[in-house]
Amino acid sequence: MISRVNRKEIYAKKHLRVRKNISGTAERPRLCVYRSLNHIYAQVINDVDGVTIAAASTLEPGLKDKITKGGNTEAAKAVGSLIAQKAKDKGVSKVVFDRGGNIYHGRIKALADAAREGGLEF
Repeated sequence: MISRVNRKEIYAKKHLRVRKNISGTAERPRLCVYRSLNHIYAQVINDVDGVTIAAASTLEPGLKDKITKGGNTEAAKAVGSLIAQKAKDKGVSKVVFDRGGNIYHGRIKALADAAREGGLEF
């Protein structure tokens, strides 16, 4: 019998492995990244209070007009700079990076680099 690989289970295991070591506080909230096939989303979260401080995605009204496709590295760079700007406006300069169950490569790395260039430290 051939065993099938369930990608959702693998992603969930990887995400739990990352999340057991990472938690956001008021001083260093968590920069959480979710990558879908067509879009990328980022949130700055205070896990102690359970509050989302800032959020950005490729579906933002101002950003949606500038990018042609939401599932590429150019869109991820735009979201990274936008989340950095929104976090800085809320007074957040240091964060903990949560890549989710994704490997640190491609769109995830592009978003992180753009957030660093925007002024976030992690």
